[in-house]
Amino acid sequence: MQSTTIVIGAGISGLLLARGLASKGSNVVVVEKSRGFGGRMATKRVGEASFDSGAQYFTVREPAFAEVVAGWQQRGWVANWPASPHRRWVGRPTMTAVPKLLAESLTILREHKVTAARRTASGSWELDVENQPALHAERVLFTCPVPQALAVLAAGAFVLPTTAAPALEAISYHPCLALLVILAGPSAVPAEGIALTDGPVRWLADNVKKGLDQNSPASVTIHASAEFSAVNYGRPEAEIAALVLPQVERWLGAKVVSSTLHRWKFSEPKVSHPERCLWLPELGLGFAGDGFGGPKIEGAAMSALALVQAVTQNLKTA
Repeated sequence: MQSTTIVIGAGISGLLLARGLASKGSNVVVVEKSRGFGGRMATKRVGEASFDSGAQYFTVREPAFAEVVAGWQQRGWVANWPASPHRRWVGRPTMTAVPKLLAESLTILREHKVTAARRTASGSWELDVENQPALHAERVLFTCPVPQALAVLAAGAFVLPTTAAPALEAISYHPCLALLVILAGPSAVPAEGIALTDGPVRWLADNVKKGLDQNSPASVTIHASAEFSAVNYGRPEAEIAALVLPQVERWLGAKVVSSTLHRWKFSEPKVSHPERCLWLPELGLGFAGDGFGGPKIEGAAMSALALVQAVTQNLKTA
């Protein structure tokens, strides 16, 4: 398959990057290893309950992102978090709604796991895809977590330029353990959620009070702290629940019916790249995401917008 540009990763960075390049006339294909879209803008269904399991909300500070979000709001894709005294935005009806809607106009190959990327003799890119034919492109833009991108390049025996490698290799991420809890009755979690600063838990939110599904049983998302998640990442689910639930019992307010664990290995960057994106025009290789723009949805979005600008400017002058 021949494509001008391949974007690897269908998180918010990848989707905004692909839409931005497509709007400038580029032929773009997005390749995503999972079945869904959005990365950590994720919603998970457990039985009859719905959970925003990853990013709980996003904020807006930069004018360029404010313009993007204003468009989303006008289309009814986002709204302010109900009852929150802060200026927090959430997807409607769930956090995954925004990436799903962004994906509608794009060519996306789902369940396509890229295992290696190599430069051909002609200077184009060839991508090995698990259980699929190889893909070919003039440009490859990674928006997945940087360690994954570097592993794909290494598998293709591609050696990064010495000017780019150190900063990329320094990027690292905190993990996050997300415990998704169904309760026998209403929780005691405030409608705006709770941010905790001490102990193994850093965040709780009641998904029904947040507005996901009013017909859902009481469902609470619990995010463990970065420190707790790093130390206990490999523990069995039952052990993690036994450590976490007693710490937040007073906020749950009802008997726990069940709990499900989701492990976010690359939850947020611990060490970021000094630039908002990285574009190597001589190689047709680019990188964007929260490892460049910052640890929040806004940072990931701003990184994508920066790479759109860098790539299109290069194409104009080529």
